[in-house]
Amino acid sequence: MTDDLLQELEFTVSGHIARPCAEVYEAIADPAQLTRYFTTGGARGRLESGATVMWDFADHPGEFPVTVVEAVPPRLIVIRWDAQASADDDGRTTTTFELEPVDGGARTLVTITESSWLVTGTGAKNAFGNCAGWTGMLAALKAWVEHGINLREGFYG
Repeated sequence: MTDDLLQELEFTVSGHIARPCAEVYEAIADPAQLTRYFTTGGARGRLESGATVMWDFADHPGEFPVTVVEAVPPRLIVIRWDAQASADDDGRTTTTFELEPVDGGARTLVTITESSWLVTGTGAKNAFGNCAGWTGMLAALKAWVEHGINLREGFYG
């Protein structure tokens, strides 16, 4: 048996949220809600297929564009954004949000996968950083949707 040659780095994180898919999807797609728990510097534009929206984080100032490749309510959102050490020719990574109903639709399994990182030290460092970021986003999404709490407020500074 031989090891496959690793072409790029990707990661997947997931978690359950005790709300139906439609409600969780809306918390991700709606810029007003996203700003309340994740893009604390602001989000402009709804996550809809073909849109380019702007995200800003209070702890990492500076707006940056996010392209929405696909949005299929209430189950899927695919975005692309610029990244240092991307394996794609266009210098971007792809992040996919999949929402799956569980427990008869009462809960949602949210799975976030980000791909297209170079198999280098910088690629690994940036992929690990974003993996931590998306894990934090999932925790913040859960706290927001289930309890109306903003976990990011004061967390990074």
